[in-house]
This record gives sequence, structure tokens and C-alpha cells, in this order.
Amino acid sequence: MNAPAPASPADTLRSALAGLLDGLPPRQAAQAVERLIATYRGATPTGAPILRDRADVAAYAAYRMPATFEAVRSALAAFADAVPGWTPGDHLDIGGGTGAAAWAVSATWDGKRPVTVLDWAEPALALGRELAAAHPALADTRWQRSRIGTALTLDSADLVTVSYVLNELTEGDRAALVDAAAGAARAVVIVEPGTPDGYARVIEARDRLISAGFRVAAPCPHSAACPIVPGTDWCHFSARVSRSSLHRQVKGGSLAYEDEKFSYVAATRLPVSPAPARVVRKPQIRKGQVLLDLCEKDPALRRITVTKRHGDLYRAARDTDWGDAWPPPSADDEGH
Repeated sequence: MNAPAPASPADTLRSALAGLLDGLPPRQAAQAVERLIATYRGATPTGAPILRDRADVAAYAAYRMPATFEAVRSALAAFADAVPGWTPGDHLDIGGGTGAAAWAVSATWDGKRPVTVLDWAEPALALGRELAAAHPALADTRWQRSRIGTALTLDSADLVTVSYVLNELTEGDRAALVDAAAGAARAVVIVEPGTPDGYARVIEARDRLISAGFRVAAPCPHSAACPIVPGTDWCHFSARVSRSSLHRQVKGGSLAYEDEKFSYVAATRLPVSPAPARVVRKPQIRKGQVLLDLCEKDPALRRITVTKRHGDLYRAARDTDWGDAWPPPSADDEGH
């Protein structure tokens, strides 16, 4: 009899998170999450770690880690498509807290690699270490306390991730972090909330990375200026997340999932093959046609209509999702 397949990183993380709230009254967990959400959404950068103790960290990790994991995994998948055949030899996660990005990297590229997670909240690092013990690829991760700011110095790394961190920093600290990452890494992936402010921080970081000699691998099909007129719109994407009972308690509603909106940039010093175009809004499926809003290499934003007469391309369009490359590699380029 064949042995059962090992659990995926996503399933292992879900199981590990499920045990975090044992012994913590549900209402206390929900109140901790509600307070932390309000703090994270504040416009003023904080001068101290937001996660104060294990109860804070456990509640917030159970609530937020699945969403952060799925958003970062989506960004990494787009990056991996643009650098086929490359696997990071090591990974540095800046401001990584409980390690969601480390799990996402493990879900994107098989194998074990040296991983270091930097954060200034010791309770978050301690819980991250506890969770990582459930996943062999992360068992030897270094969890290192570090102030994320202008004094940050980094060892070199193939891949640096920075997820949901820039919103906590002053403008000067954000610039210092991105410059330090650019100086240390062969590839940098930055993920922020999918809000106008989150997008603005991503564009600011994107510009700094390009100035440092990086090429954009995703989501943009080019390394030129973003074609979105500032203030008129923002570039963001969506990742589907399974909702836990804690999610339902905090947010209400009965859906088994929610959609995490995020903005990101993945840039590298490696040779890249960016997507020919990227679907930047949810496709609109009409009778006999699909409307796709694309960011193209030109650079330009353009809406195209794919109809039944396009054959295989039409079938591909019906299966295409927000954030996907267009056309998919398997589809005929006819009609684009």
C-alpha cells in the first residue's frame, strides 16, 4: 500500500494554527483581534511592537496568518513563473513576525533552505518558532530580534521578503528597509494591503528597487513607470482564504472563505521573463465573451474582449483569474 502523501505547507500551517487558541476564551481572542486590527489600520506608524504578549500573538496569528500566507504565496507564484528554473538558496524575511512568508516560500519552492526571520516583537518570534516546529523544512529557521528601521543591516540572501511591514514604518524607515533589502538580495518580494495607501507604498518601494538596478518580475510586465494615473486607481489583487471560526466570530457572516486584497512587487537582479500582460481586475464573463482589463508591456492599461470566435483563447479567458498572466502559456496568442 502506498504511504499517504505528506501534508502541504498550507494544511500543516492550518493545523498548527488551530491549536493556538486552546484555553483562550473565544471572546477574549476576538477582542484581542479587534483591537489589533484597529491598531494595524491606523495611519500613524507605531513606536513599539504592536503584538505585546503571547495572547495577542496567538489570537492575531490565528486570525491573520492564513491571509498573509495566501497573499505572499500568490505573489511568490507570479515571481516564480517569471524566473523559471530558479530556486532561492536561502531566505530572509524582514519584519516576518510569526513567519507566514517563510511558510509561503516553502509552499512555492520544494526543499529545505536556510531561513532567517527578523522582527522586533519577541512574542511573535517565539510563537513563530513554535509553529515552525510542525514543518520539517522550517525546523532550523533562525528567529532573530531586530529593530526594523534606519539602522538595519542585513546579511546577503538570495530572497528577501517584506510582507505587511511598510505600513508600520515612517517614510525614512521604509526607504532604509528597501535600500537594505536591495543591497543584500538577489530577489525582493514586497507585499502590502490592497488599499490605495498600500499600493502607494509598493510603488515607492518599486521605484527604489528599480533605481538600485532591479528588474520587475511581477506583477508588472515591464519595469517602466506604472501607467495608473496617481489618485485615480490602484493596482491590487485578491487571494482566497479559508475562514476559521475566529474569522467568523470577529467579522460575522457565514461564508467559508474570504478574499484577501493585497498589492505587491517582486523584483530581482536575475534574468526575468515577465508576463506578456497581467489581468488587473476581476474578469467580466458575459454571454459568449470575456472582458479582461490588462496591464501591458507598452506600458499601458487596456481592456480586451475575448469572444467564442477566438476558440482556445476564449476557453482560456473563461478560466483566467484576476492577477493571472495573459495569455496563458498554453493558449494561442490569436486575438490578443
